[in-house]
Amino acid sequence: MNQPEVSLIISFYNRIDFLKLVFAGLQRQTFKNFEIIIADDGSKEEVVNEIEKLSREINFPIAHIWQEDKGFRKNKILNQAIVNSNSTYLIFIDGDCIPHRDFIAEHFSHRQLNICLTGRRVNLSQKLSESLSTKKVKEGILENQFFLLKDGLLGKSTDVEKGFFIRNKFLRKYFNKKKRGLLGCNFSIYKNDLLIINGFDERYIAPSIGEDSDVQFRLELAGVRVRSLNNIAVQYHLYHKLQPRPIENLRLFETVKTEKQAFSKFGIK
Repeated sequence: MNQPEVSLIISFYNRIDFLKLVFAGLQRQTFKNFEIIIADDGSKEEVVNEIEKLSREINFPIAHIWQEDKGFRKNKILNQAIVNSNSTYLIFIDGDCIPHRDFIAEHFSHRQLNICLTGRRVNLSQKLSESLSTKKVKEGILENQFFLLKDGLLGKSTDVEKGFFIRNKFLRKYFNKKKRGLLGCNFSIYKNDLLIINGFDERYIAPSIGEDSDVQFRLELAGVRVRSLNNIAVQYHLYHKLQPRPIENLRLFETVKTEKQAFSKFGIK
């Protein structure tokens, strides 16, 4: 196979049912020359076996990077995924986010040096999430805007307007005038731009901030700007209970902002 033009890095932990739906979305992609790297933060043995089985059924290259479960160490396994990537351009998603069929194509076509691209996601309701199957995802049910709008109005899906994929150039520009923060489950960047800040800071051992706000802050210190792909790089977030957001992350981020060092000593190197 040709050298992949994109490395899609998926942060993952145990939810193989979600990963199957994400893979169904990836099989619809209009852009084909990509590899998948599963950044696995310590899934159980039976889940690892399921991933190996699933990998044999998929027609694109997959690398499964696993580390022992010692609590939340997402940033550490993401750094290992970066090291193991084979392309110069990286896209990051979470293992509970199904991509629109043009997701990879849009990230790749808008790529620029010294620019980090970030899209948005729809938060699907529990009922809608549980009703999905790989067959429905492959048929493109989530890309039906009336279907999403109905569940937004009558169900409990939120941010459904972020699931509307826009092709018109004028509207794309209009809906992206506002500056938006980096979203850890939906962003892309040249590998070298991320290596400038030494990747993710591995001191963050809880969800939130460490995989997005901290990264954006240090990228901007290094001269890398964040650009929004709202209604362009679209994904659909499967429902699950929110994980706790400990205050320790906030305290660490305040320290990082005070020190104003783009290159983290607690990253890849």
